[in-house]
Amino acid sequence: MTKTPQELALMAESGRLLAAVFEYLDTLDLIGTTTLQINDLVEHYIREDLQARPASKGQYGFEFVLNASINNVVCHGVPSPTDVLRDGDIVNFDITLEKNGYIADSSKTYLVGDVSLAARRLVQATYSAMWKGIRAVRPGARLGDIGFAIERHAKRAGYSVVREYCGHGIGREMHEDPQILHFGKPGTGLTLREGMVFTIEPMLNRGRRTVRTEEDGWTVVTTDGSLSAQFEHTVAVTATGIDVLTLRPEERASGFRAA
Repeated sequence: MTKTPQELALMAESGRLLAAVFEYLDTLDLIGTTTLQINDLVEHYIREDLQARPASKGQYGFEFVLNASINNVVCHGVPSPTDVLRDGDIVNFDITLEKNGYIADSSKTYLVGDVSLAARRLVQATYSAMWKGIRAVRPGARLGDIGFAIERHAKRAGYSVVREYCGHGIGREMHEDPQILHFGKPGTGLTLREGMVFTIEPMLNRGRRTVRTEEDGWTVVTTDGSLSAQFEHTVAVTATGIDVLTLRPEERASGFRAA
């Protein structure tokens, strides 16, 4: 469950490369682009520019390198030639990358063009909720502390937290123990130890927290049609706190640091 210093160094490299993928995505004009086009651009960038492997492709039978979840899609949106991003949409891109045998996992919700104030507030609250969870991580803390911090922030902002999907341990495998719930009670659950690596990836809905899976077996949507947003980072527990392995350049520039 815990990683050695050598393994952590390899995971940090995978995280750095994955952060570069989002930096690349930031340069794209998303309006009028299909989610399949973005999938193909990202695959080329990971393979050719970064000399890495898109870890999601082929995992559990999934045929693509990313999930593209638009508006009321909570997670696991499947790239499609008919899903065109339009002015006013929000879209989450969830991407995994493997380098030297170790996997990093991250996601970011993008505002496409002129987005409504309600959508902007949801996206910002989701991003803040992720950071509330991240800042609860330190050796000796409990898993319930992370979930509690996320859910408390979400509820205070007026949003619900999806409970069916959670963060997870990660390393040589995309999904390892432990599961990281985005709700919980402080002081409960597994005690965090130096060397643990896992994702924190809350999904917040504007309406009810309930979700359903569509007929394709992948796409998860809100049952009431409300907007949903998600952010995700891969983090490592250190001796003094936490290292965000997938921290993006704009976050570094904005002063976000390990807790």
